[in-house]
Amino acid sequence: MAAQAFEDIAETFEFLDDWEDRYAHVIDMGREMEPLDDAFKVPAMKVDGCASQVWLVPSVEDGVFTFKGASDAMIVSGLIAILRALYNGLPVDEVGAVDARAAFERLGLNDHLSAQRSNGLRAMIERIQTVTA
Repeated sequence: MAAQAFEDIAETFEFLDDWEDRYAHVIDMGREMEPLDDAFKVPAMKVDGCASQVWLVPSVEDGVFTFKGASDAMIVSGLIAILRALYNGLPVDEVGAVDARAAFERLGLNDHLSAQRSNGLRAMIERIQTVTA
């Protein structure tokens, strides 16, 4: 079962008729994220495998996983926002059970991301999975 924050995104996507509207919504979600402090934009937080620059900053407190993130690309920032909706607030031992690729498929995003963006998304998911393993 997906987190309620992701379910809200999925519901919004059902009302958006075409890819351009969905694309714009993804970008808006990225813009609405709290900016990542520059102190976290360091090599240790950078995600390799992304065409754009991406930083993910994970945290586990009282067994609950959250992460912050940022990118220098607007669409990638939106993808980070979707990943946050999927993962933030989950018990750390449930993070590995999330099928993020299926979630993106459900939103219809897999068919519209370039090969480079798809590789970057895969790298972000792998980073999240590795951090919580």
